[in-house]
Amino acid sequence: MAQHIARKRFGQHFLTDVHVIESIVDAIDPRAGEAVVEIGPGLGAMTLPLLKRIQPFTVIELDRDLAAKLRHQSGLEVIESDVLKVDFAALAAAKGQRLRVVGNLPYNISTPILFHLLGFVDHVVDQHFMLQKEVVDRMAASPACKDYGRLTVMLQWRYAIESVLDVPPSAFDPPPRVDSAIVRMQPYAQPPQLDAKLFGEMVAAAFSQRRKLLRHSLGVWLSARGFSGQFDLQRRAEEVPVAEYVSLAQALQS
Repeated sequence: MAQHIARKRFGQHFLTDVHVIESIVDAIDPRAGEAVVEIGPGLGAMTLPLLKRIQPFTVIELDRDLAAKLRHQSGLEVIESDVLKVDFAALAAAKGQRLRVVGNLPYNISTPILFHLLGFVDHVVDQHFMLQKEVVDRMAASPACKDYGRLTVMLQWRYAIESVLDVPPSAFDPPPRVDSAIVRMQPYAQPPQLDAKLFGEMVAAAFSQRRKLLRHSLGVWLSARGFSGQFDLQRRAEEVPVAEYVSLAQALQS
């Protein structure tokens, strides 16, 4: 496998630091009998240590050459596909249980992957991903800071999010130009009841002009829907806690 040349169009940066890999696998802590799914196994840096702890498990690999090589590894079920086309609900049904999803996500499409998985959150136990540190900082951000944005709100209403481990560029080949981090995402067992599509539209409207007060963005959106309730629009979008966005969405539904 070592002869594979990283493909830029797939955003490939292969993890090579053994100590970092062991720390990641320890953080995941896979147990026998669980349904583990790895996205983008690449050269198997995380795959092989995982195999020492749990077999069988599933890998999703878009790169045809890598998928072919992975099929020679016992204990793996290889799905050769774009992860954005994978039906995780069907995969969970086939396994007879919810999934533990892990992976070193391609940085160029990490956000679309996160939103794709959000649609299958009821079929997931937890998610552990390697991502750009700036993305993890945005995912785990608190209100009233520059990292707090649409991504924060769209994920935190449904997951408990924790930054577990920072990873330097030197842990990869080729080294990326950015720092990386491991994030743990655990779906809430009893999430708020709301219309996810409406919530997404509302949050997008709120952050559409994030430098301005909400009356210029969310206020216009709410007026168009005839909302007559109370909500402080004399704030910027980044100042509003996730729980207040959730309450507003629930008020719009009722």
